Amino acid sequence: MSRSGISPLEDDEDAYARSRYKETPWCSPIKVKHGYANCRTPQGEYYKNVLGTRCDIRCQKGYELHGPQQLICQSSKRWSGKVLCKQKRCPTLSMPTNGGFKCLDGAYFGSRCEYYCSPGYQLKGDRIVTCMDNKAWSGRPASCVDTEPPRIQCPSVKEKIAEPNKLTARVFWDTPEGRDTADGILTDVILKGLPPGSHFPEGDHKIQYTVYDRAENKGTCKFLVKVRVRRCVKLNVPDNGYIKCSGDGNNYGATCEFSCIGGYELQGSPARVCQYNLGWSGVEPTCAPMNINVNVRTAAALLDQFYEKRRLLIISTPTAANFFYRMQLGMLQPAQCGLDLRHVTVVELVGIFPAQIGRIGVKLLPPSLALQLRLLLRIPHYNFNIVVMDKHGMDKERYPFPATPAELFALIDNFPLRKEEMKLQAEIGQSCP
Repeated sequence: MSRSGISPLEDDEDAYARSRYKETPWCSPIKVKHGYANCRTPQGEYYKNVLGTRCDIRCQKGYELHGPQQLICQSSKRWSGKVLCKQKRCPTLSMPTNGGFKCLDGAYFGSRCEYYCSPGYQLKGDRIVTCMDNKAWSGRPASCVDTEPPRIQCPSVKEKIAEPNKLTARVFWDTPEGRDTADGILTDVILKGLPPGSHFPEGDHKIQYTVYDRAENKGTCKFLVKVRVRRCVKLNVPDNGYIKCSGDGNNYGATCEFSCIGGYELQGSPARVCQYNLGWSGVEPTCAPMNINVNVRTAAALLDQFYEKRRLLIISTPTAANFFYRMQLGMLQPAQCGLDLRHVTVVELVGIFPAQIGRIGVKLLPPSLALQLRLLLRIPHYNFNIVVMDKHGMDKERYPFPATPAELFALIDNFPLRKEEMKLQAEIGQSCP
């Protein structure tokens, strides 16, 4: 035993090992940043950097190897290559249209990126993506889409009163302005209903505007146009008369005109207007039996009583025994309804002055007034004659012999005023049996 307590054999072995290590080339120790080396020596030596040592290089998660996967310690005391573990990098993200993204650590492994969209756009896809070990981003690629409808503000309810004597009102409004919440651009504006400036009839009318943006989103607004007609109470048709109204008959501004059937004359207002306060102007009219004053001084004063009221059929004969005269009266007697329907008053002038008399119905004319009437109308004294006059006192036709009711009615029915009378009589059902 030696003094050291180690056998000579052991001393020899240690010495041998020491001498061998001294003689064997050594490489510098391997240090792989963000990685590690798994080394094997030729003889299982303790130190892993002797000649012939083989090292397999591995990188940490998120890093990738640049260089050979295995290094060998060479006799030149250098490793057979150089290695480097670099952090893995994902492809650069595409910037979404109308949006963007921000990342914590660029595009390197483990980095988190968050997408965002411009106002008015919604994110489609994953908002947050992470760079993974396989050098790909997690999640679905994000995009920014316009899903929000454009904005449009319609006016409030429009209320209008119909114009005087009309059942409509002209309504105006400013076309509402729409705006897309994304890019502010609209592609189309559609109006449902009448456009501004139209004449709207009485009632409630729905107006709708619809706007579209470039993503075909639509925004809608609605409002009402209310047209009201101010109305008076309905007027009644006077007994033995007619009524003719404009407009709807009782709307604000409507005018109602009154007239009477043959043999009656109007008392009160010939026309009344529905006023804004919903009251009628004038006085309620009535139709009273026509009262003919035969005690006037002139023939003109007598005729004035019939102006615009009655037509005249003047029969003149030199004697009551005249054949034509008697024949004429015989034909007119059964046609009295037709005469009244046509507002015809028969005036008879019989005899020669001073034995001359005149008659209107049962009223007798003074001889002097009958004479004036013949002279004024230039009616011969000694011959049978018929004169037909219209409501304006115009001499329309003369007959030197008896005229049948059919002839007289055909003549009168062609007078201008008679056309309107026929319409009114048809409306109320007035006719002869």
